[in-house]
Amino acid sequence: METVIHFVNDSVEFYKWSLTIADKRVEEWPMMSSPLPTLGISVLYLLFLWVGPLYMQNREPFQLRKTLIVYNFSMVLLNFYICKELLLGSRAAGYSYLCQPVNYSNDVNEVRIASALWWYYISKGVEFLDTVFFIMRKKFNQVSFLHVYHHCTMFILWWIGIKWVPGGQSFFGATINSGIHVLMYGYYGLAAFGPKIQKYLWWKKYLTIIQMIQFHVTIGHAAHSLYTGCPFPAWMQWALIGYAVTFIILFANFYYQTYRRQPRLKSAKSAVNGISNGTNKAPVVMENGTKQKKGKGKHD
Repeated sequence: METVIHFVNDSVEFYKWSLTIADKRVEEWPMMSSPLPTLGISVLYLLFLWVGPLYMQNREPFQLRKTLIVYNFSMVLLNFYICKELLLGSRAAGYSYLCQPVNYSNDVNEVRIASALWWYYISKGVEFLDTVFFIMRKKFNQVSFLHVYHHCTMFILWWIGIKWVPGGQSFFGATINSGIHVLMYGYYGLAAFGPKIQKYLWWKKYLTIIQMIQFHVTIGHAAHSLYTGCPFPAWMQWALIGYAVTFIILFANFYYQTYRRQPRLKSAKSAVNGISNGTNKAPVVMENGTKQKKGKGKHD
């Protein structure tokens, strides 16, 4: 017990010390004065993963078609704004794409970049609604480990990023990711219109490929910064590399299971049962790294 108490006390002292090197510009911004709101929302999210399916167990699934259309295209606009602000702000500030230390000044362009990164952090909290909608539609199988891991960790880790390094190298990954999310949520928004639009959405797997490329670029970018001694916190670069590696593994497994392994299994099963590939089936929509089949449910 004494060891636990010492560990807690040391952790508290370390956190107090870390606040002395945090960015003073953001300490009064919403959600940034303390980690408790972010941690609290994340805990509520994890609780909903347990309570939500229990609540929906004996209820009809919601369709939420109109809600999904509005939500997904709202996320397109939010991510487009973030991407645009980071691109224009970094260009105006003369940022380097290879090595850019954090400038903690109140320069208008630096504050613009920090603000865009704060909105990026907020967007990760909003993305919890992805899971809420899955559960309300009783698409429980879509709430995979990859899905939960991605949503929960991104929100918490980006609070850390905004608290200590809201600028410099941080803009690079957020710019790429917000740009990809414009395409991703655009796809989901179009898919929500139904079969008439879904038949034209043949490019889902390429979004997964782009995401995997993103992680490789992120690792290369961080490794280059470490190799050249870029004056950006090394702990952040190492953490980013380790985090990106976990996503490469998880997304590669998803890609293999979805686009490589399953088609072979379906083909073999069809051959055994004498079923042709032209069999009429319910359309399949890919969302957030999981497979979704068309089904009936309550309207909005």
